[in-house]
Amino acid sequence: MKIRVLGCSGAIAKGCRTTSFLIDHDVLIDAGTGVGDLTLEEMRCIDHVFLTHSHLDHVAALPLMVDAIAAKRTTPVQVHALPQTIAALKAHIFNNIIWPDFSQIPTPVAPFITFHALELGQTLAINDKFIEVLPAVHTVPAVGYAVTAGKGCWVFTGDTEVNPAFWSRVNAIDVAMLVIETAFSNKERNLAKRSLHLSPLTLASELDCIERSKNYPIYITHTKPAETELIMAEIQKFDQTSPISGNVQHDIHWLRAGQEFEL
Repeated sequence: MKIRVLGCSGAIAKGCRTTSFLIDHDVLIDAGTGVGDLTLEEMRCIDHVFLTHSHLDHVAALPLMVDAIAAKRTTPVQVHALPQTIAALKAHIFNNIIWPDFSQIPTPVAPFITFHALELGQTLAINDKFIEVLPAVHTVPAVGYAVTAGKGCWVFTGDTEVNPAFWSRVNAIDVAMLVIETAFSNKERNLAKRSLHLSPLTLASELDCIERSKNYPIYITHTKPAETELIMAEIQKFDQTSPISGNVQHDIHWLRAGQEFEL
């Protein structure tokens, strides 16, 4: 299974793309601005889009991508999301005001996209991959995902804050790689708490939930471009000295657009 990081920034700037991951050639996890770096042929091959939630930085490229490749496809793109996320897309994007309703055109029988509601804990089989829906805690209904082709799971928290249910499940599965958000620095920790994102201080307590017997690489995503260096410095500091984490060393890296991983 190949994971390609299309975007992993918490905002846009030169060289910064918002959240999107391409799994193999056919599955997209979130549809942030990073999708725009794909070729038309790469976009045409995407059959399934799994959304974590309805916020614009995670869905902005979806209508534009479908518009770009609709004429080149013979089947609709399947969009998988929580019912509340689907309702938000229908009400605020595919509403014939902001964008045409691609779930009804060119015809209701043969549309450009179809919506498929997800439930927490559900696992879907997509070709040779299994995608499990994980809990997230955010300002709108949200999920994370665990994806595997049989050799350990690529786990993505999505946008979230303190999340005991997530760790309860993640500690029970074979994790090969964890992608976890840390959107704000510690100086913005109050804003992070209000917007239900992590800062390095809350990340430290969250990582302390990992079972001590487990050790896997951890990649930090969704940092704000103006604070990325500070966030990573604060993470490095707590990982070396924090009593919260019991001085446990984690294998922590900053995620970058363009990186590719094979599991």
